[in-house]
Amino acid sequence: MTETAILRQRAPEQPPAPPRRGGVPAGLLRTARPRQWVKNVLVVAAPAAAGELFSRHALIQLALVFLLFTACAAAVYLVNDARDADADRAHPVKRHRPVAAGQVPVPVAYAAGGLLGVLAPTAAAWLCGPAVASLLTAYLAMQLAYCISLKHVLVVDLAVVTTGFLMRAMVGGLALGIPLSRWFLITTGFGALFMVAAKRYSEAVQMAGKAGATRALLTEYTTGYLRFVWQLAAGVAVLGYCLWAMEEGGVPHTSVLPWRQLSMVAFILAILRYAVFADRGTAGEPEDVVLRDRALALIGVAWVAMYGLAVANW
Repeated sequence: MTETAILRQRAPEQPPAPPRRGGVPAGLLRTARPRQWVKNVLVVAAPAAAGELFSRHALIQLALVFLLFTACAAAVYLVNDARDADADRAHPVKRHRPVAAGQVPVPVAYAAGGLLGVLAPTAAAWLCGPAVASLLTAYLAMQLAYCISLKHVLVVDLAVVTTGFLMRAMVGGLALGIPLSRWFLITTGFGALFMVAAKRYSEAVQMAGKAGATRALLTEYTTGYLRFVWQLAAGVAVLGYCLWAMEEGGVPHTSVLPWRQLSMVAFILAILRYAVFADRGTAGEPEDVVLRDRALALIGVAWVAMYGLAVANW
């Protein structure tokens, strides 16, 4: 049974949402999900970890990569909303999306998404090199496959969303030619899986008995399985970070304190604090969880400060 059919069976028919003011350009901007662009700040992760963040060349390249990745993500959102317009109209919240509400015609959303999807990798090949262009092309292909079919495949849907976060963390390093540490990849990948699985778990808990009304695949997962996934991912992320922090790499350090090792404390506290919301079933969008909890935000600032001191060798 398709997701559209499930939505129509479980949700009452909703009257069409009135188009919002602002016309097609404003609707296209809303469909591009500006609130989600904060995720693309992850492009600075690899350069920051390597201590190569503040040169003029690095800042220009990272700004370009951020814009190009944002364009690719916007392309996916546009195509996804155009494809799911009928299903979204049957949903009490999603029916207000510009495409579902009729503010943005479906062909216009497809055209805008297709244009961004072609221009972004092309510009990346010219401005940032073939490695970045290849990664953006792979990201687009993976996300479009997710929109079409992979979001209906158990476990694969978690892997695809996690890989999207990992690609964001990798692309800055590729743009600047920075070698990517195996521990960096392990920590980032499993940290992303932790947050993705925690979000799915929270959705399953909150929508118990009516999960198909928001995400059809949630009817196939059990809360016990999703809890196992986020707990496993949290454990591997902590282990990976600790091994990363303890690895000296043969480079002598003259810091007043072992900031790199001390940052393990802040990292573990951050995981434990985030797990509180996951356990309660209130871990929604990662950026919302971090920004709304003052204690978690302060722990994050402490971690950034300690890791920054380690990178600067102070």
